[in-house]
Amino acid sequence: MQVQNVNMPITVTGRHVSVTDAMREHAEKKVAGLHLDYPKIIEAKVILNVENDRHIAEIILFCANHIVIEADTSTADMYASIDETASKIARRMRKHKTRMLKSHRPKKHKDIRHLPYSIFDAEIPEIPEETEEDLEPVIVHREKYKVKHLYRDEAIMDMEMNEKPFILFHDAKNDCLAILYKRDDGDYAMVAPVEDA
Repeated sequence: MQVQNVNMPITVTGRHVSVTDAMREHAEKKVAGLHLDYPKIIEAKVILNVENDRHIAEIILFCANHIVIEADTSTADMYASIDETASKIARRMRKHKTRMLKSHRPKKHKDIRHLPYSIFDAEIPEIPEETEEDLEPVIVHREKYKVKHLYRDEAIMDMEMNEKPFILFHDAKNDCLAILYKRDDGDYAMVAPVEDA
């Protein structure tokens, strides 16, 4: 078991806040205290930020096998944000390990799938007409997105670990770009290009 992250580089940076020695030591102590035999942590980054009296702590772990685990928390106190983010990261690491263990166990066959149901009133309420004018949508946020070469199960794991609504990746099996997203029923769906005949 990985009882100590020996010589693990931990980078603590601040945005809109000057990082004090006490804050740096607290963040480093919390990250160094993450002990789990899988995934093995190679490098850790802690980003501390202050926006409108919100103290935000973000931790990004770069682990073996190209696994990246990240979490962030916003509270009124920076130390509380660091503590809560470290707890989130630990939970995600355990979740990742549990998922890896389950994927190697034989799967049980389930013949019947029980779906939730609801009974609604026979009367359908009237829907008020929209009074606002239709506004043309605009792009309000752009970000750079690194496309990783992954297999489908790795893409699902990456999406769950970072709580993303979707993931764009290069499907290592079919050698093409693909988008994976979570459906409302909890299952996953994948969009991949098809060549014209």
